[in-house]
Amino acid sequence: MTNLTRGRGALSRRSFLEVTAAAPLAMAAAARVRAGSAIPVALQLYSLRGDCKADFDACLDAVSKMGFTGVEFAGYFGYTDRPAELRKRLDDLGLKAAGTHIGADQLQGDNLKRAIEFHQAIGCRFLVVPSSRDFTDPEKSKALAEMFNRAAEQLAPLGMACGYHNHTAEFKTDGGKTFWDLFAERTKKEVILQQDCGWTFAAGQDPVAYLKKYAGRSRTVHFKPTVREGDAGKKPILGLDSVPWRQVYDACRSVGGTEWIVLEQELYPDGKAPAECVKESFAGLKKVIA
Repeated sequence: MTNLTRGRGALSRRSFLEVTAAAPLAMAAAARVRAGSAIPVALQLYSLRGDCKADFDACLDAVSKMGFTGVEFAGYFGYTDRPAELRKRLDDLGLKAAGTHIGADQLQGDNLKRAIEFHQAIGCRFLVVPSSRDFTDPEKSKALAEMFNRAAEQLAPLGMACGYHNHTAEFKTDGGKTFWDLFAERTKKEVILQQDCGWTFAAGQDPVAYLKKYAGRSRTVHFKPTVREGDAGKKPILGLDSVPWRQVYDACRSVGGTEWIVLEQELYPDGKAPAECVKESFAGLKKVIA
């Protein structure tokens, strides 16, 4: 190690690698905003969970034909030990791996090494934990945040990142602060705050305010149509629901640092099939983006 890496304020080798890995991604996101281009849209495959279980390949084909740019995984349905084949399948369909939802245990030790290897093979950079009981535990939440920090340090030099996805419980309070705020304060800025804006809205919070509060940390954001209790005439189809999506989208573009919008369809109104509801919400999202 040279003297250049030892002095106060010097850039360590790890920091240098993190900066050089992240810089092209940040520049690309900034260029997209300046150019006024739309943020690419992926589908969270949990939206079609029954179809995925029945025939995963056919489901991926259908998602591609709908016009999505990418997919966010919620399981691999026969491809768990075949990442190269899954990557080829995605490439053949013109789909990108926008991210994945995995368990918190996958961000530690040998599990993290295996997760990195698998997700590098399929071209997936964002490893997101969708739920953990420790998140809202006053005693365990600090240790959970530190686990994310350690994982982020290993992922950053590879151009990858980890993050957490909220439901409504994350907005319960501990000592006057929400657990979501506590997690944000305890984690490095490289840890993604994947806001599910539908759940945030359902919790009585303002998703736009949170995008602004933690500027640059919303590299992927969930757009899930949600009807607020008491809103008559609304339905959980994006554009027909309660969430102010245009304001959310504008915040994603202006301050979120958002690289992927992830559409998630969790409810299927009017007795329609999941795929049909996804198509309707995707059409609504296109109008928001236009």
